[in-house]
Amino acid sequence: MTSTAPVDTERSAGPPARAPRRFSLNIRQSGIYVAFALIIALFSALTGGTLLQPENISNIIVQNSYVLILAIGMILIIIAGHIDLSAGSVVAVTGAVSAVLMVDLDVPWLPALVITLAVGALIGAWQGYWIAYFGIPAFIVTLAGMLVFRALTLTVLGNQGIGPFPDPIRTLANGFTDGYLGNIGLGPLGGADLVSLVVGVLVVGGIAFSQWRARRGRMRYLQEVDPLPVFLLKTGGAGVVVLAVVVQLARFKNIPWVLVLLAALVLFYSLLTTRAVFGRRVYAIGGNLQAATLSGVKVKSVVFWIFVNMGVLSALAGVIFAGRLNQAGPTAGTSFELDAIAAAFIGGAAVQGGVGKVVGAITGGLIMAVINNGMSLIGAPSEQVMLVKGLVLLAAVAYDIWTKRRGAVAATR
Repeated sequence: MTSTAPVDTERSAGPPARAPRRFSLNIRQSGIYVAFALIIALFSALTGGTLLQPENISNIIVQNSYVLILAIGMILIIIAGHIDLSAGSVVAVTGAVSAVLMVDLDVPWLPALVITLAVGALIGAWQGYWIAYFGIPAFIVTLAGMLVFRALTLTVLGNQGIGPFPDPIRTLANGFTDGYLGNIGLGPLGGADLVSLVVGVLVVGGIAFSQWRARRGRMRYLQEVDPLPVFLLKTGGAGVVVLAVVVQLARFKNIPWVLVLLAALVLFYSLLTTRAVFGRRVYAIGGNLQAATLSGVKVKSVVFWIFVNMGVLSALAGVIFAGRLNQAGPTAGTSFELDAIAAAFIGGAAVQGGVGKVVGAITGGLIMAVINNGMSLIGAPSEQVMLVKGLVLLAAVAYDIWTKRRGAVAATR
């Protein structure tokens, strides 16, 4: 007996045709990038274009690199439904450890860096054990850690800083890549480093290739995709932004080494969260803990390792911050954890967990950085800066909750 069901007809004729999708904006995923563009446009106008000058763009990246590093680790913890209030204190104590090793004990910088990262891992393991295996809420454990590790910092340093740091550490924190092939003329923009421009073109090509592969993958599984002109517009827009930033950096002192480090971290953790089994388990735990447990996810092990990871990244941020100041101080890392948490939530992380992206956390951190820098350029007092940052954080969380409720209402119709 021959079936005349439409689904059989479609299968016999090949994949079902997809209706072209009109241009649409996912307000939950794209809203943060639209807001970022508007904030840049606002402060660029208020500062007469100073915000987008090559030197200022470089300063924004270098001065906020440690917060962006912390935001990468924090987004994983928040996705899993936890929080870390001790990150700033861990930055301080690991910076102190690195200073004692490199300055007081004359340990070569590379072994000292490895030891410092290991100390950060041990701190993360200590906190992860109490959270994952003993069952104490992360808020309590990391609040205690914030006090304990700040006390240890004061014990090690007292009221004095330790420095100066070796040249390689200072170069990593404040240095720039060399102009290996010299400059190339860019007309009215002047000269720019050729190697930096080539790197920028390669990065843009990598972004375009990965987006094209993702689009082809969705098409193979018959998922809805943007029309080709819309896809080209979105991908091209992202490429233009990246290339514009690289051109400005190449016009100043080339690409900061800390930006190279950040790019490597973003690439690694983006792949970890989107392509690796471990990343999918982190999302599963934050999305539905009971379902993840029943599905065989080793919840305790995953939670333990994300806190170990946070300890390592906090130690790396501690070394970067100390290298930038050229000394480890007792007040280092103050409120860094709040900036990292704000970056994650502004970047689209959900309060309940299960939602968030590494790129979103970096974007949230850059929004905070642009606000700090822009208001500093216009001479705003510190209380106004704190006011604006607090309102932006509140608006971001309120926006997340509103879009979630809006999506739930739409799904019931």
